[in-house]
Amino acid sequence: MSLTNARSQSPALVGYWHNWNDFSAPYMELDQVDARYSVIEVAFAEPTPGTTYDMQFAPSLTAPATFIAQVAAHQALGRKVLISIGGANATVQLNSDAERDQFVASMMSIITTYGFDGIDIDLEGSSVSTTGGTIAAPIDAPLIRLIDAISTIMANYRAQFNAKLFLTMAPETAFVQGGQGAFGGIWGAYLPIIDALRDSLDILQVQLYNSGSMYGIDGGIYTQGTADFIISQTEAVIQGFSTGGGFFAGLQPEQVAVALPACASAAGGGYTDTATVRAAMEYLLGEGPQPGSYTLVQPGGYPDLRGMMTWSINWDAVSACNGTYSYAENFERIFDDFSTVVPTIGSTAMAVHPNPFSEVLTITLPESNGAYVLRWFDATGRAVRMDRVQASGTIEVETSSLRSGVYVLELSGTSGQLWRARVIKE
Repeated sequence: MSLTNARSQSPALVGYWHNWNDFSAPYMELDQVDARYSVIEVAFAEPTPGTTYDMQFAPSLTAPATFIAQVAAHQALGRKVLISIGGANATVQLNSDAERDQFVASMMSIITTYGFDGIDIDLEGSSVSTTGGTIAAPIDAPLIRLIDAISTIMANYRAQFNAKLFLTMAPETAFVQGGQGAFGGIWGAYLPIIDALRDSLDILQVQLYNSGSMYGIDGGIYTQGTADFIISQTEAVIQGFSTGGGFFAGLQPEQVAVALPACASAAGGGYTDTATVRAAMEYLLGEGPQPGSYTLVQPGGYPDLRGMMTWSINWDAVSACNGTYSYAENFERIFDDFSTVVPTIGSTAMAVHPNPFSEVLTITLPESNGAYVLRWFDATGRAVRMDRVQASGTIEVETSSLRSGVYVLELSGTSGQLWRARVIKE
């Protein structure tokens, strides 16, 4: 069963898991990541000291064998676990063909050792820059080698595992939308990478935080931390825009996720409160009114928008970060589109109350009596519980075993009919 109507694929909640201990956002075991995160990006693979190309990774506080088992456990539940390359503190540059080849070899070793599904390219600072050329025809050798290296890793992965490597990118705004104002240095420097790998790219999640003001494709200037910033910068990478290096052709909506910090402490700037995020996302999805001054070019929005990303899962997990898993909870509320009362079957409607609920949920059965199967699905579409019920009138379901969040109930009777309802456990 899908939790969305007329979508090409299920929405993704992407989160970074950081491989170090922070007093405010502590290290957590990978198997403790909240189940709502469907794409987990392990941060980071970094160059060995003294190089910018020989990549290394090891879990800092977990035995490698345990970590490998934790990766496999997530994958068994349908989640993707990726290794992220770079980060804010690592310079990755391929300054010769030999460096390119060692980058490929070292990344393949990390991927195969830990069983990762793919890679995330999170290159910041001086790792990526351009001195000329165009988006379609870059001239900088390190940039060309990076594109070639990622393509080679993807080909090697397919040859070894007979599967597509899952590919995401998390550039800062200056490297992407910043190309509208200038094309050179870091400005627009990611655009040749995105363009060259667009057919292989699963999710682009531009960091809509730690950013200066940026142009929208309407010529307006928008500031981080606002609904207008989220909407304008997201539509820019879908519709495309002109730069000094040529026109950047936009991506498909299902390749684009909105990337925001879990709370104010998780980033230097750009935190946006949950109500504003929800208003912006619902407008982008074509499900809500315009919340600010920016007007979407495409009426009806982008119902196939891929999802949301956050820095980071570790931050989202701590109660001091705007409440435990508030980002994941907001994602659930945004992307769930079932009403709380299912349309009538014949002359009888299935109703649930109270909703939201805390421990006990009462369901008014759609038929006078009979045998029923009640299935619970979480926001990723995963079945998390099943109850067999022989009853009439109403039933009370005790739910202490379920996490807080949004669920879809599916009730089936002996006649083969189905009834569904959305419920929220507080």
